[in-house]
Amino acid sequence: MTAYLAQARAETFMTLRRGETLLLTVGIPVVFLVFFSTVHVISTGTTEAVTFILPGILALAVMSTAMVSLGIATGFERGYGVLKRLGSTPLGRPRLLGAKITMILVVEAIQAAVLLPVGGALGWRPVGSAGSWAAALGLILLATVGFGGIGLLMAGLLRAEVNLAAANGLYLVFLLLGGMIVPVAKLPEALGALARALPPAALSSGLHAALGSGVAVPAESWIVLGIWALAAPLAAALTFRWE
Repeated sequence: MTAYLAQARAETFMTLRRGETLLLTVGIPVVFLVFFSTVHVISTGTTEAVTFILPGILALAVMSTAMVSLGIATGFERGYGVLKRLGSTPLGRPRLLGAKITMILVVEAIQAAVLLPVGGALGWRPVGSAGSWAAALGLILLATVGFGGIGLLMAGLLRAEVNLAAANGLYLVFLLLGGMIVPVAKLPEALGALARALPPAALSSGLHAALGSGVAVPAESWIVLGIWALAAPLAAALTFRWE
């Protein structure tokens, strides 16, 4: 337990000290939230744009941390031989992965602590019951596992430089198709069907229901996120190479 806590603390501190990571995980979501809530470049179908934008930006923040930040950092650690050395220490691989997951959850808590007050200042008001917030938390946990699996899958298969490009490219695709800024309903039919099968759209639509409208989360969101939360980590575990 002591080794796990020490590694979790080290992972968290290293992540928070990387300026590019903070820009990706906190800075960009805040900029997107402020810009798209105040500059009406899209039709959201809500009285206040921030009512639609905030849940989508929360989904974006989760994706940025659990997939892009984790995947890129792990890819470079693998390329530099850090994972091989850590995996052979008494820390072991299970506690190493546990420490990385803990780091993700800490960063996501910081993101929520920043984004929710900013959203409140822009006019967003909490809706729904305690059950809605519990559902939102469940969605975020499932999405964290799924996105983390995707990030680790790429980190374990690709060279660090290729993984960097792939992670950023996938981030852009997921941003455009994920219903985070542009509603999925406004996409062409074929793209909309594809988007609804991917974790970003499932997470954003679920958060829109729970935190934007205060209604029950669609079953489709739970099903899609559940499948990705099982399939992505399994694929990463089966294919991951530690060196």
